[in-house]
Amino acid sequence: MNFDQVLSAIGGFGRYQKILYIWICLPQILLAFHMMVSIFTGATPPFHCRESSSSAAGNQSSFPDTLILNFSLSDSSCFTSDVLLLQDNRTERVPCRHGWVYSKETFQSTTVTEWDLVCDNAGLNSFGSSIYMFGLLVGSVVFGAMADRYGRRFILLLSIALQTVFGVAVAFAPNFPVYVILRFVVGSTISGVIINAFVLGTEWTCTKKRMLAGIITDYAFGLGYMMLAGIAYLIQDWRKLQLAISAPGFLLIFYIWVLPQSARWLLANNRREEAIALLRKAALVNGRVLPPAVQVEKILGGGKQSHSAVDLVRTPQMRKRAMILFYIWFVNVLVYYGLSLGVSRLGTNLYLTQFVFGLVEIPARSLVLLVLPCSRRLSQSGFLAVGGLACLLMLAVPAEHSNVLTGLAMVGKFGITASFAVIYVYTAEIFPTVLRQTGIGVSCMFARMGGVLAPIINMLHNHSPTIPLVIFGTSPLLGAVLALALPETADRPLPDTVEDAENWDMRSPPNKENPEMSEDIIQSASSTEEQELRHLASQA
Repeated sequence: MNFDQVLSAIGGFGRYQKILYIWICLPQILLAFHMMVSIFTGATPPFHCRESSSSAAGNQSSFPDTLILNFSLSDSSCFTSDVLLLQDNRTERVPCRHGWVYSKETFQSTTVTEWDLVCDNAGLNSFGSSIYMFGLLVGSVVFGAMADRYGRRFILLLSIALQTVFGVAVAFAPNFPVYVILRFVVGSTISGVIINAFVLGTEWTCTKKRMLAGIITDYAFGLGYMMLAGIAYLIQDWRKLQLAISAPGFLLIFYIWVLPQSARWLLANNRREEAIALLRKAALVNGRVLPPAVQVEKILGGGKQSHSAVDLVRTPQMRKRAMILFYIWFVNVLVYYGLSLGVSRLGTNLYLTQFVFGLVEIPARSLVLLVLPCSRRLSQSGFLAVGGLACLLMLAVPAEHSNVLTGLAMVGKFGITASFAVIYVYTAEIFPTVLRQTGIGVSCMFARMGGVLAPIINMLHNHSPTIPLVIFGTSPLLGAVLALALPETADRPLPDTVEDAENWDMRSPPNKENPEMSEDIIQSASSTEEQELRHLASQA
């Protein structure tokens, strides 16, 4: 017997696990705030050259009184009305010499208006977003390694604390370089929360319920996505908005007393007494009985196997599948944040579009729950194709049809969001048990590379509006084709060793001719194991 069978005996997704997932979901809302807030704090409102250095910085007399929510700007805002006559009778426009005047109809202030991140300095805004995404990459390495040494609970609590403190500090940044550095630290803590919350929940949940439990946390992220639109509408000063999304983290201080450690991690680190005490507590909350400690030690005993990331590419089949999965992870994050961070250029109401972009995640992840049991491979390929085709169709729509562009962007977001939900489950099922955690960790690193590149690719829109859409359209289509080369994992036993993964096609699939008999056998086996565990408990 293994740890998953012990979890099933004490209640694989009982009251104890459901309470745990409530604690896991709350930080997910704050994660969505931090991930998407730059859409509002880093927005570029309409602006024009200040006529003279004596003009008031807040002058906005030339702007209309109507609410401005379309932030697509032309280069004319970067030059004065003066024209410089050169020696060879050519003319040259004169850049703004006294700064800029920004509209305050939509935002009282943003990082762009405070530090003049426009015209020649416009690239600094995207650079700041890329540095933030790079923080997620660094955090996935640092906090992932620390969690294996110090435990999921401690690193999760540490990540939430650092995220809150540095998130509040961002609101008081005196200049742009300090702002970028503080945001980098916040980004690294985001990975600490994501990885350790996911792993902590997974290690406490039985195999059959892990997919459902993972989707539940994604719903919490979507809720935060939608809530941010309302908060940003009410708070239009970037410093106050940053403070509003960060300060609630202090309310999670009670996690010190309610968040449990991972029993699986405790056992892996030879802390059996603590692990058994936690398992007994979980069994009590779930109304179950834990087998005697001596039997549990026997069940949970077993030596460690030494494997490294090199084993992911050492053998031919593993190498092929790992490379495809790494690419799909990269593409998912690239397009997901490419579309999300580029929402201000769609020419529609920014707040409403942001809300709908968050809302579309709910049906996308719900559809995954329906189709994933049928086929992992076709689901992955199909959703990637939907996301890519929607982006390419946007190329055929004129810029003045903003509603059509927004609709296609939402279809693309729907496809990529669904694909994102599939790839988590698919990756965990393709990599063998001995390399599963390592494989997911390396996959996340490739994903963060996509996050770093997304703002940079969006910046290319200023030179050619078609380039970002071509990249966001063709890369998922290539991923859709490559996904068809992956093995189908639905209703198949998971590989435990590298040899199992290499010999996947030779392993016997489930009984398709008589599925009722196959199901009866599985239920019988499960019932037998449960009876054995209960018998052990009764002997105690």
